[in-house]
Amino acid sequence: MNSKRIRLWDLPTRLFHWLLVLAVIGAVISGQLGGGLIVWHGRLGLFIVALLVFRLVWGVIGSTYARFAQFFPTPAKLRAYLKGEWHGEGHNPLGALSVFGLLAVVGFQAVSGLFTNDDIAFVGPLFDLVDKSLSNRLTGLHHLAANLLFILVGLHVAAIAFYVFVKKNNMFWPMLSGSKEVEQGEDAKGGGPLAFVIALLLALAGVYGASGAWLPAPPPPPPASEIPAW
Repeated sequence: MNSKRIRLWDLPTRLFHWLLVLAVIGAVISGQLGGGLIVWHGRLGLFIVALLVFRLVWGVIGSTYARFAQFFPTPAKLRAYLKGEWHGEGHNPLGALSVFGLLAVVGFQAVSGLFTNDDIAFVGPLFDLVDKSLSNRLTGLHHLAANLLFILVGLHVAAIAFYVFVKKNNMFWPMLSGSKEVEQGEDAKGGGPLAFVIALLLALAGVYGASGAWLPAPPPPPPASEIPAW
C-alpha cells in the first residue's frame, strides 16, 4: 500500500512538549539540589503553570491531533486497542492514558508548589492564601508526588523506546518534525494564529494569577523599639 506524509503535530504542540520536558528536568534538578537554586525551582514552577494552561486551552481549540476529544481514551477505544482493532494517528489509547496521567501529576506538582514552604527562606507565591498547617501538608504531598512523577516519566520513556525499537514505529521523530509517514490518515486541521493567540493570552493570565502579583503587599514591619539607655 502506498504511504503518504501527513502533518501530525502542530508547532505549538511540539513546543509545549519539549519546553515541558526541559522545564520539568530543570525543576527536578533545582528542587533536589535546593539552596540558592530553590528560587529557580519556583520560577520553573510558574513557567510550567503557563505551559499547562496553554496546553489545556490548546487541547480544545488546537489542531486535530492535539485536541483532547480526538484522543481521549474511552473504554471502547481501549478495548479495541487491546484487541489490535484500533487504527488511527496521534496518541493511541494507552498513550493517551500516559499523557493525561502525566498532565495530572505535573499539574498537581505545579499547583501544590504555589503554596509550599521549606521552613527556611522559601515560600510559594500563594503561600499567604493558606495557613501554615495546610502549606505543610501540601509541601509533603508535593515531595511525595515527585516519586509518582518519576515513575510515570520512566514508563513514558520506556513505552517510546518499545515502539521505536520493537514495533518499529518512530514516535520520537514526528514530535520533532511535525509530520509522519502513514498509509492512511489526514493532515491536522485547525489551531490557527487566532487560536494560538487566545491560548497564549490565557496562559499569561494563568501565570499572572499563580505568581501572586495581584496579592496586596504585606504590611511593613513595625519599627524597632528603642534600646533603653542604662
